[in-house]
Parts: sequence; C-alpha cells; structure tokens
Amino acid sequence: MAIKTTWMVDRMVHVKSDGGVVSVAWSLTAQSDAGGNEVARAGNKQKLTYDPSSKDFIAYKDLKESDVLGWIQEANKGPITGGPENETAAEYKARIESERTAKVQSQIDKAKQSDELPW
Repeated sequence: MAIKTTWMVDRMVHVKSDGGVVSVAWSLTAQSDAGGNEVARAGNKQKLTYDPSSKDFIAYKDLKESDVLGWIQEANKGPITGGPENETAAEYKARIESERTAKVQSQIDKAKQSDELPW
C-alpha cells in the first residue's frame, strides 16, 4: 500500500494582451492506493503579480504546469501557511505533502479499528 500525492493546476486567469498570469486555482490530493476512500486534499486560489519585462517571465503559451506549481509553492512557503520563517518552496511542498499523507494514514489506521463491544 502506498499513498500518492498529486499536485494540479485547476484553473488559471491570464491577461490576454501580454499573457501574464494573475490568478491560479490549485489543488493537492493525497490518496491511498489500497482501494478505500482514504483521501486528503488541500488547495486554494492564488493571486499572482508579474512583470512581462522580467528575464524570468514565461509567455503564457510556453508555460508548463510545473512552472505554475513552482510559483504556488514559492508563494505559500513560510509563516503564511504555518511554516518556519526561512522555509524554502521545496520544504513547503514536502511539508504540505507530509501533512496530507499523515491525514490519509490516519484514515487508514482508523478503518482498521473497531469500537464494537465483544458481548
């Protein structure tokens, strides 16, 4: 049995004239492959700012989901989501995946328990 985490960009809003992304709806799902209904989700809508003259600007047509998820993870690192002040985007990603995986594991463990009396 394994618990798989999946990050997704669910929706993006961009400016037509220059392709700058201004809003992203994202989700993270952790789910057991054991065949039960054990699942834990996180997600939100993230507002973004951009500079089309920046050397790091990526044209809308050239974006990859991994680029946008990187922005989301960068925007949510640190105290804003309960992490330490110096948390990196990679540490945020690992932390939130770990939290959701723990929730799924708790569901699995609970399903193995019973409160039935023996009589």
